[in-house]
Amino acid sequence: MEVNKIYCENCLDTMSRMPDNFIDLTVTSPPYDNLRKYNGYSFDFESVAKELYRVTKDGGVVVWVVGDATNNFCESLTSFRQAIFFKEIGFCVETMIYSRNVATWNDSSRAYKQDFEYMFRLSKGRLKTFNPIKDVTVKNLNKRKVLCKKNTDNPVYELVTPNKKTARGSLWHYNAGSGSNEAHWHPAVFPEKLAADHVYTWSDKGDLVYDPFTGSGTTLKMSHILNRNWIGSEISKEYQELAYKRIDPYLSQQRLF
Repeated sequence: MEVNKIYCENCLDTMSRMPDNFIDLTVTSPPYDNLRKYNGYSFDFESVAKELYRVTKDGGVVVWVVGDATNNFCESLTSFRQAIFFKEIGFCVETMIYSRNVATWNDSSRAYKQDFEYMFRLSKGRLKTFNPIKDVTVKNLNKRKVLCKKNTDNPVYELVTPNKKTARGSLWHYNAGSGSNEAHWHPAVFPEKLAADHVYTWSDKGDLVYDPFTGSGTTLKMSHILNRNWIGSEISKEYQELAYKRIDPYLSQQRLF
């Protein structure tokens, strides 16, 4: 099967041509709860989930980014039903949260605005790859260091702000938006850094990354930049062309790693 290519078709057709244990990592955000219009397309969740399990390598990962609609003052809980189904077919499930700086309104004035989505990390058995991201944290803001003791009655101090890197938790914060002007033609784009962080964490350079709902191509673009191979499926010709438009400038450039 040709890699570094976006197949303009239903992802079930693409995966049907993949052998078992083929994909190292999938990072995707499927159409969910009709919260966005994807050129009128929908998908068969259970069939897609089963195929993802089949084509994922032992120890491989699927990152499934989803949220829930709110209707009649009640959340749909579609995300939880999907997570439970993934577990039932064999995936190990870890719940992670994508916290965004822009909240969306629900249908009730008596509820908080929603400013997060779920990122279910689904692994096929024991993880084969884990590259933890360490973020800079600042502690001991009031700690002081003596710079000069010539006058012991009035020493000179400097505020010390030590920077320490610690492994992040399961709540990841991002500014909403893609970071790409072209991507805004697509109705639901997640941040490029979100995709990059997952690609970096759950795969190594040279691995094969898949997005069954390619959309504007964020996962594929960041996979290419991070020196991974990639495959995409996108049923909409318009979105396939949009994704290629975003990726093409990087195809002839040196990758980051």
